[in-house]
Amino acid sequence: MILRNTYRFFLFFAIVCFIWTGCSRKSNHIPKPRGYFRIDFPVKEYQTYSSDCHYSFEYPVYAKIVNYTANDAEPCWINIEFPKMHGKIHITFKKISHNLATYSEDIRTFAYKHIIKADDIIEQPIINRSENVYGILYDIKGNTASSINFYLTDSTRNFLSGALYFNSIPNKDSLAPVIAFLREDIQHLIKTFEWH
Repeated sequence: MILRNTYRFFLFFAIVCFIWTGCSRKSNHIPKPRGYFRIDFPVKEYQTYSSDCHYSFEYPVYAKIVNYTANDAEPCWINIEFPKMHGKIHITFKKISHNLATYSEDIRTFAYKHIIKADDIIEQPIINRSENVYGILYDIKGNTASSINFYLTDSTRNFLSGALYFNSIPNKDSLAPVIAFLREDIQHLIKTFEWH
């Protein structure tokens, strides 16, 4: 009986000491920031896309080109899909008929619709005189639906536009490495772009 009471006393004393020291110490613990999964990117390698649509370019071997089939689709509209990254570049193509200013302003307006959520929008002019390719790349920083928009034109007959989308809720922190990786692919597409 005495042993049992002594055991209870020491157990009670140990619990009180444990609670007392746990509550009385100042804690210097800082919670860890939220982390994201590491992404293993494929090696950069490109292949040529060519069609009857009056243009060609190089795109990554880890992407696939799919015809755009929505109700509003027009001929020569495609998606360059990146299945492992859950992203795509939506490409539209139009013939110019004295409406270049309208088309280019539509792309600019679309890019600047993101200004509400964007931290910054950087415009980069595209000039390739040898291939007769001109345009603007809009690099949109922040939690926006589309982080990169661009258009390419020969100024007289053809107009192509592109926009990068992801199948996820925009989060600039988690998507930043993927956007940086795909930005290089978009720049390569633009650099190798040719009219036919």
